[in-house]
Amino acid sequence: MTRKKGHASRDGHERTQRQLRVGETIRHAIVEVLARGEIRDPDLSGVAVTVTEVRVSPDLKNATAFVMPLGGEGIDIVVTALNRAAPFLRRSLSEKTTMRYLPRLGFIVDTAFEHSQHIDELLHSPRVSPDLAPDPASDLAQDLSSDAPQDSD
Repeated sequence: MTRKKGHASRDGHERTQRQLRVGETIRHAIVEVLARGEIRDPDLSGVAVTVTEVRVSPDLKNATAFVMPLGGEGIDIVVTALNRAAPFLRRSLSEKTTMRYLPRLGFIVDTAFEHSQHIDELLHSPRVSPDLAPDPASDLAQDLSSDAPQDSD
């Protein structure tokens, strides 16, 4: 009997379908609470927060939400405020979801945006761009093969 593999997470470990489903359920519920402005923390008032992913531990007892404030300003203040509000969020999520047990919540900064921007800058740098240019030799070979007569039945 083979076990169906889950998706690889950012840390390289496989995640099960259950972990993915629970993480996505929690992410949607967090977004709903944040969108309604139910958290009355002055550090979070008027701040739009993007929740990109919620990663749940294999035992489903801990969940880490990856967040980024819109515009990327005040990242540390927002993450600290969200971690302060984690118990309130957990109670709110228990009312919005049908899960029997809700994991403890933690919030960290999502660095995927910075990482993708860095890769984009590298790909457009003068040092790398010659490697990305099309190879004229392979284009010539492709043109010659397209000029060859085709057999048609």
